[in-house]
Amino acid sequence: MSYYDKAKNVYDMMAQGKMLDAFEKYYHKDVVMVESTGESRKGKDANRKFQADFLGMIKEVHGSGVTAVTSDEKAAVTMVESWMDVTYKDGNRAKMEEVAVQRWKGDQIINERFYYNMPK
Repeated sequence: MSYYDKAKNVYDMMAQGKMLDAFEKYYHKDVVMVESTGESRKGKDANRKFQADFLGMIKEVHGSGVTAVTSDEKAAVTMVESWMDVTYKDGNRAKMEEVAVQRWKGDQIINERFYYNMPK
């Protein structure tokens, strides 16, 4: 399977409500995830907790999608532009848009950096 197909599968799983399943399957035990702010989390355990905490804040998902996926197969890098429209448990609604740059090691993401503007 190409890196393009793997990246697409990650987001297909997320669209089916299987975000944590996609995380378990496609993220390396030593993954480093870097937010747009520069904040980074190291290791699968820390990033799993972050993902679970994020999902725990969401009351309702109104929609999500992928606008573009691209890959550099030789460099093992994929980039995904995506969006998600959610209402949080505190009642605030936000449409988040981001680009994720994913660096792969074998079949798993070893580094992921997100580029986004904070929702208003």
